Formats: sequence, structure tokens, C-alpha cells
Amino acid sequence: MIRNKIIILSVLFCLSTVLIGCMSAAQHQQSLSSTQEREMTVGIVQKEIRKGMSQADVAAALGSPNIVTSDGDGRETWIYDKIATEASYSRDSGGAGGLAGAGGVAGSTLILGILSGGYSREAGARSTTQKTLTVIIKFDQERKVDSFAYHSSKF
Repeated sequence: MIRNKIIILSVLFCLSTVLIGCMSAAQHQQSLSSTQEREMTVGIVQKEIRKGMSQADVAAALGSPNIVTSDGDGRETWIYDKIATEASYSRDSGGAGGLAGAGGVAGSTLILGILSGGYSREAGARSTTQKTLTVIIKFDQERKVDSFAYHSSKF
């Protein structure tokens, strides 16, 4: 009876140890800091930027531009040029080895039981993605959005 309990507890311990430490490639990718931060996307540009907005409102929505130019009449053009490369790799391996158990009977008799066997597994995944987003915002002489355009690519 005690021997069976020891064997069952040993098997459960080994199985839980093998299963707890495994993360999938998708779980690793979700834990990357770049996916947790707010990204500038085409959707954000479409939702936030409107003709007639002030420069302060644009800066609050998108942050600081990469390039600021000005024409002869003092009209500014802001350019946001974002490039991101994201690489993730996940590798999991696990296995279980042999187990042994012992039990005693009152007196001098010792009963040994051995349960052996095992398995191992290994899996991995790698992913690399590059994204670009260029946003061009032209302001009028009153520093309000006159027009804007954007281009996005992912490969």
C-alpha cells in the first residue's frame, strides 16, 4: 500500500516537472517587450490624425517625428519612419527517466520494486518579421495638419 503511494507520487512529480517548464513559440513571442509596448500602426494614424489638428496634438498621438523639414513659406513637414525587426526563437525539451521505490514489511524483510522506462521530446520554432511604416504629415502656416500620407509594409 505504501509502496503504491510512493510510486504514484513519484510518477506525478516527474510528469508535473516535465510539463510545467514548457512554453510554446507563441508564448515566447508574446512575452517580448516590443509586442507589449504601444506600436505606431496604420490604424493609429488613421484613427488619430485629422486635417486641422495642431502640432501638439499630433506629437501627443504619435510622439516625436524622425525628420522635420520646412519650406520657404515656413510650412513644416514631419516624417515618421519606423522600422522594426522582430526575431523570436523557442526551444523546449523534456523527458522522464527511471524511478525506483522501496517498501518494508514488519520484521527483517525488505521489498524492492523498480519501475523504469522513459521518454524525451524536443521541439523548436524560429520566426523573424520586418515591418516598416512611413508617415508624412504636412502642416499649413498656422501649424495645423494640411495633409498626411502613409505607407506600410511587412515581410
